[in-house]
Amino acid sequence: MWNRFGLLLVAIFVLISVLADVISPHDPWDRFEPYEKPNRHHFLGTNDIGNDIFSELIHGSRASLIVGIGAAMIATFLGLFVGLLSGYFKGVLDEVFMGITDIFLMIPRIPLIIILAAFLKSSIWLIMLALGLLWWTSTARVVRSRTLQVREMDYVASAKCLGFKNRHIILSDILPNIFPVVVPKFMLTVATAMISEASLSFLGLGDPSMKSWGLMINFALIKGGLVNEMWWWYLPPGLCIILFVYSIVYLGFSFEERKRIDPR
Repeated sequence: MWNRFGLLLVAIFVLISVLADVISPHDPWDRFEPYEKPNRHHFLGTNDIGNDIFSELIHGSRASLIVGIGAAMIATFLGLFVGLLSGYFKGVLDEVFMGITDIFLMIPRIPLIIILAAFLKSSIWLIMLALGLLWWTSTARVVRSRTLQVREMDYVASAKCLGFKNRHIILSDILPNIFPVVVPKFMLTVATAMISEASLSFLGLGDPSMKSWGLMINFALIKGGLVNEMWWWYLPPGLCIILFVYSIVYLGFSFEERKRIDPR
């Protein structure tokens, strides 16, 4: 039941982000009377410069989705590459790759991203790339561990005896058997990247050219929305972040639980 509920929430948020231009009642950059309370024309009122908050909320889902999925794809690809080669070939290559992984593990991720966002041009693509390049290490370790197990299986030994090349064995025999551990890691990375993007945007280091939930909460803080108890400024984006992240994390956990119950 709960995994279906999580899947439904993810589908709804994805659909909203894709159809934001159609669903949104106004352009998020259009200006109306500022500081309006929720009414039938502006369901969540307007902010200090007159932007429709409900339209901002709808378009804000795009930033979370782009950063989450983009960073997770980069991290998963790097983790798969390093983990597969390290676990399959072992030896010197394993030591080199695991040494690089240990170095990246020691890097303070969030402070580094804050520094990059502060000194470089604030861009959602920069945030996505930085998150992807810093969050691949856990995936690499999990993939390496699983690859070390699979490479000792009889069918892998048979493929080697039959003269199949290493590339064929890795792609055809090993890779399909490690996907059950990669998919949950991918989903958790999506959730982590979304939280990180929202945190950076809340600190004022997000991309000002793109509406995001974190920036909405940041504006509510610096423009007096929190002090004046204007809940329609900060509560909806906060709830959206919680629900979106929760649905993705629960999907990852349910997939991992299903894998343990039915290994097929």
